[in-house]
Amino acid sequence: METTLHRQLKAMYAPTAEATEVRLGRWRIDAVRQEELIEVQLGPLAAIGHKTQQLLRQHRLRVVKPLVLRWHLVRLGRKGGRELSRRWSPKQGRLWHVFQELVHFMRVFPHDHLQLELLGVHVRQWRYPSSARRRWGRCGYAVQDVELLSVEKRVLLHRGTDLWQLLPEQVPDPFDTAQLAQVLDAPRWQAQQVAYCLRRAGAVRVLGKRGNALVYSRPKDKQAA
Repeated sequence: METTLHRQLKAMYAPTAEATEVRLGRWRIDAVRQEELIEVQLGPLAAIGHKTQQLLRQHRLRVVKPLVLRWHLVRLGRKGGRELSRRWSPKQGRLWHVFQELVHFMRVFPHDHLQLELLGVHVRQWRYPSSARRRWGRCGYAVQDVELLSVEKRVLLHRGTDLWQLLPEQVPDPFDTAQLAQVLDAPRWQAQQVAYCLRRAGAVRVLGKRGNALVYSRPKDKQAA
């Protein structure tokens, strides 16, 4: 079922209501603005990899990817039931977390006809108890709906070097993934995902090795671009 968040974002980009849910051959497009196709992707980017590749053969495409920075949680007694509580989740997202999805989208990005627009958003989420058990054995919850509260940040990615907009200025040059993990305050495997994406996008070059770790540097000509 489509969420309120998805409908809100489509309305933000479509010039008219008729410009949403447009049929284009075998595909349904979320919105069309002038000659640009717009896909709002709440799920993993990998899920639209094939669709994106096919559309880019003949069209300009903008993929809008919301990344939740903060969640306002509304707890319901049951699906469609009465509200029990509201609170802000202590969990906070970061724009650079998108690298965990970009790892599976690098066959598509970058592309001359592709714009990847990241939206850092605050949302309200309605959830209720679910009988489905999580991996650690507890009963979980199901999401009834998600609503957009605000758009806090926008980052437009077109070239590979645009990925640097997602990372702190404190990343040293040169660097290895241990240093990158320290700057991001993240596990090293996440830093390795970031480095992989930067390398595939041509946003870094490999200088050599420091022990068993690759050492990366921003190409000087691209750094100034």
